[in-house]
Amino acid sequence: METTSDHLTSETRAERERLAGLLGDLTPEQWDMPSLCEGWRVREVVAHMTMPFRTKPIGVMAGLVRAGFSFNRYADRDARSAARTMSEAELVDLLRRNIDHPWRPPGGGQAGALSHDVIHGLDFTEPLGLPSAPAERLALVLASGGPRQLKYFGVDLGGRKLTATDSDAVVGEGSTVVAMTSKDVLLVVTGRRPVGR
Repeated sequence: METTSDHLTSETRAERERLAGLLGDLTPEQWDMPSLCEGWRVREVVAHMTMPFRTKPIGVMAGLVRAGFSFNRYADRDARSAARTMSEAELVDLLRRNIDHPWRPPGGGQAGALSHDVIHGLDFTEPLGLPSAPAERLALVLASGGPRQLKYFGVDLGGRKLTATDSDAVVGEGSTVVAMTSKDVLLVVTGRRPVGR
């Protein structure tokens, strides 16, 4: 599978464009549906996804200081504030205008930017019953994660090896092989879905 920086950038742009298209068709009721992120509706997830386009490094540092240097606390406050002050149309427009934005998370590179968009995309497409990213794009995210991703999300596969049925993605080294779609593998390794489901 091709994993050059140019390819990852192209996939990131394609995912942002795909998500902006889906979001543009949501009803007000769908924007208020609970997402896979605990305590966040769809609108908070989208607000969080636009954070890199709304904030400057100095603003992030100030927010982190106010949040006691807890990124999760800062991100939660930021998402709730943006979701409260921005309309659905403004959030979609912000995402659409930044399809080509070069943001990369600290230490995550272009793979981290793609992962951010794909994983948070699942946070709202899954509960709304909307299509996920293509299997090949999901596999790119899985390939960039590995054991580090499992540790970050606090996931223990319990000796299982998750093998995707629609891509070449494999996660884990256990003796028990569990076959599932790339989407389901990503939901499991990011703690969104129990491995046994």
